[in-house]
Amino acid sequence: MDEVAPSKFKRICVFCGSNSGNRTVFSDAAIDLGHELVKRRIDLVYGGGSVGLMGLISQTVYDGGCHVLGVIPAALMPLEISGQTVGEVKTVSDMHERKAEMAQKADAFIALPGGYGTMEELLEMITWSQLGIHNKPVGLLNVDGYYNSLLALFDNGVKEGFIKPAARHIVVSAPTAKELLEKMEVFGGPRDVPWSVKGLWLPYVGFLLISLAERCVSVDSAGIERPAMTGSIRVHKIVTIIIIGSIFSAEDVGNAIHLLSAASCIHQQVIRT
Repeated sequence: MDEVAPSKFKRICVFCGSNSGNRTVFSDAAIDLGHELVKRRIDLVYGGGSVGLMGLISQTVYDGGCHVLGVIPAALMPLEISGQTVGEVKTVSDMHERKAEMAQKADAFIALPGGYGTMEELLEMITWSQLGIHNKPVGLLNVDGYYNSLLALFDNGVKEGFIKPAARHIVVSAPTAKELLEKMEVFGGPRDVPWSVKGLWLPYVGFLLISLAERCVSVDSAGIERPAMTGSIRVHKIVTIIIIGSIFSAEDVGNAIHLLSAASCIHQQVIRT
C-alpha cells in the first residue's frame, strides 16, 4: 500500500445502496473507497447493512483494521442485514434518528452510487450545509458518470435561479475515491452561502437576555419599584440584536449595508418615540 499523508478526518460517513448495481464497476468502487479509507486510517460510519455496496465497503474497512459503525433502524434489520454483522451496529428507532446519528458521528460525507435512499441522504446533508447546520465536506463519488445527470440538475438549478451559485460549491465530486478524498481534504467550506443559522445565535441569546431583563425592577428615589427596561428601550435592543445577527448571516456585503441602513432608520424612529 502506498503511504499517504495523515487525514484530517477521523470518521467519514458513506451513503450507499443495499444493492450492488448491475455492473461490477460499482462494487469495485465501493471496495476501492474502503481501501482508501484504510490507507488514511479513517473510520467508517454507514447505514449498518451487510448486503450490497454497504456490505462491501464495511467489510473492506473492517478487514483493514479501522473501526466500523453501522446505524440502522430496527425495522430495516431483516432487509439490510444478512448473516453476521460487521463492526459495531447501533440500532435506532427510525430513519430520522439514523441520519442524525450518522451526521453527528462523521467528519465528512461521501455518497457512492445508490437509489432513492442514498440520494435522499446526500441531498439532506447538502441542505444542512446550505443552512449552516454543518460545515463538513460532502463528496459525490461519480463512478463511471453515474451521477452526471444529478450534477447537471444542480447546474440547471443554478441557471434557473433555484440554487445559489455559492451553494453549488457544497458538492465535491470526482470519478475515483483517491481523487475525491484528496479534494475533500482541501475543502474550505461552501463560499458565501446565505443566511447561515450559525449567525442566528446572537439574536437568540439577545432575546434570552432581554426576557431576563424584563423580570428585573429598579427602585426610584421615592421607593417605588419600576421596570428596569422600558418599552422603547426594549424595542431598540431587540431591533439592534436582530440586525446584528442578520449582518453576521448576510450573504454579501451589499445585504449587510442594506441591513445597516434599515437599522439606522429604525433607531431614529425609536428615539423619536
